[in-house]
Amino acid sequence: MTPSSLARIDPSDSAAETAVDHAPRAGGGEALTPEGRAALAVARAAARDSAAYATLRAYRSDWAHFLAWCEHTGFQALPAQPAAIGAYLASLETDFAPSTIQRRLAAIAKAHRFGGFGWDGGHRDLQGPLRGVLRRQKRPKKQAVALRLAHVQRLVATCGGDAQGVRDRALLLVGFAAALRRSELVALRMQDLVETEDGLALTIRSSKTDQTGEGVTIGVPRGAHAETCPVYAVRAWRVLVRHTAGPLFRKVEARGQISDRALHPDAVRQILRKRAALAGFTDIEMAALSPHGLRAGFITEAYYADVPEADIREHVRHRDPRTTHGYIRQEKRLRHSPAGKVGL
Repeated sequence: MTPSSLARIDPSDSAAETAVDHAPRAGGGEALTPEGRAALAVARAAARDSAAYATLRAYRSDWAHFLAWCEHTGFQALPAQPAAIGAYLASLETDFAPSTIQRRLAAIAKAHRFGGFGWDGGHRDLQGPLRGVLRRQKRPKKQAVALRLAHVQRLVATCGGDAQGVRDRALLLVGFAAALRRSELVALRMQDLVETEDGLALTIRSSKTDQTGEGVTIGVPRGAHAETCPVYAVRAWRVLVRHTAGPLFRKVEARGQISDRALHPDAVRQILRKRAALAGFTDIEMAALSPHGLRAGFITEAYYADVPEADIREHVRHRDPRTTHGYIRQEKRLRHSPAGKVGL
């Protein structure tokens, strides 16, 4: 295939989209009617929502990287021979993490399937180099550093009464108390948080583990202290927004005007870094900072508060108990270490 035709094959696109572009005729040889093409277009639009935006963006980047490598080395990208893919995976060993290498392999597989080419992911010329690279790397899985309650208190203490301060306080406290992913935070709508006698009923319409959008509602009780109460923080932000519909967390313009647009997921990271700098976080703390730290911090604090692991798992919506246990394993080793019971 020519470079231009290769560039048109996007592993983040669906088979339905490929059909629209490359199948102008119906199965019986008749030209598709406007209704037929409209039906395919609807299927394409639905398929675009079948995976998270961040995943689609990563697949596009991964496929572009493989294309550039093939152009540089002279290998054919599509269809690619297993040995060529194995050589590509081996070339990633020095500069990329195991998770990135495996995701790039997934992107190559998707491109082959959507392009109508055969795919043998278990071929020895592919799996041999992959296993060797992963074994030699032996990198432990990187886990977000937990932002504990003391960290959150320092962060919200920097939030003043201006629009950005009120928004950031609500965002940080809701993100921590509801143990939300950043994609879930920015996807919240005004109507997704209903204040009740006990606190907030917060509905998460879709998430990383709920791609079909079945939704789940969790409880966020009132805080013990007004300055760190997520219910008070959301109420104050709603007063400024003056809307009952649309995005909950919105962009605030330079002059303090509140936009109608929802925050981008990366804005959560930027807000976190800004508040951490104002709070005087050390260079070491800043280097370990990530939005996922709010979620990890909630799990850690809940564990130390003796909340049953099953209750923590239900609140943070982990499907696999091993995922929840992985977050608290290190804390458990410290809290219940035999070394603390020998009288040192």
